[in-house]
Amino acid sequence: MMRPPLIAAVLFAVALPLTAQLPGPPTRRPEVAVDTGRPPVASRQSGARRDALLPKHRIIAYYGNPLSTRMGILGEIPPEQMMARLEETAKRWEAADTSRPVLRALHLIVTVAQAHPGERGLYRLQHGDALIGKVAAWADSRGWLLFLDVQAGRSPIAAEIPRLLPWLRRPNVHLGIDPEFAMPPGKVPGKRIGTLDASDVNQVQALLAKLVDEAGIPPKILVVHRFTEGMLTRERDVTLDPRVQVVIDADGFGAPALKQNIFGLVVTRRPVQFAGLKLFYKNDKPMLTLAQVLAMQPIPLYIQYQ
Repeated sequence: MMRPPLIAAVLFAVALPLTAQLPGPPTRRPEVAVDTGRPPVASRQSGARRDALLPKHRIIAYYGNPLSTRMGILGEIPPEQMMARLEETAKRWEAADTSRPVLRALHLIVTVAQAHPGERGLYRLQHGDALIGKVAAWADSRGWLLFLDVQAGRSPIAAEIPRLLPWLRRPNVHLGIDPEFAMPPGKVPGKRIGTLDASDVNQVQALLAKLVDEAGIPPKILVVHRFTEGMLTRERDVTLDPRVQVVIDADGFGAPALKQNIFGLVVTRRPVQFAGLKLFYKNDKPMLTLAQVLAMQPIPLYIQYQ
């Protein structure tokens, strides 16, 4: 399949197989510390509740799956080393922007898109409570946030959420959904870029909002990955609800100019609510500096490292 240069620069992260190996962690690069002195920026407002995490905080998250070394930093190196590295990274952000506290987070892919259909023909693998509990314990022991990420394959995205609701009842557990791996009938993850519509996002939001009311817990954060226009259609129709905070996470890897172009395309020019950005240790060459990230508009409040 021929892809435009922008799409060709983007990583397909389907874990096939989960045991695939990658080299060890890259050498870290020094970052430039900057105090912007600017207030947090949200693209659209929904009347944020006082107990909401955004825009009062910035979240620094490590992404992946501990069963795979190819899906992100969360699984590439031993857990204690990974978490120590996340702590160091968060401290650099605290020094770079003193205008808001920094929260640490682990972003676990719990439903992984697959290139084979599986028993139900849904092209996705659901990890169960054992794996979730393991990573949740890492987060809980440090007072960190946990994000549960869903790559739905051919399953309707809203159908993948109910099994996660017992975990999402916890105040520190939030949700991520990945349109890249949301496939229409007849299509296979990794062979083309998937898509979700505003109506899909709103269905997921409704489940989270109901949970917030029922459990009497603070608002949930919903991270939606995006690096093309088509990955999220009718974004202006995404509901803004004070019980759910929507972050568009600008995905895709490449040189700084390409990263900035992707961010401009899917966040700046197509605002939803809050801005996020994914940084790739292995594939961003060179990785954006903290100063470059803080110069983006709107200001990214969720930073995910893969």
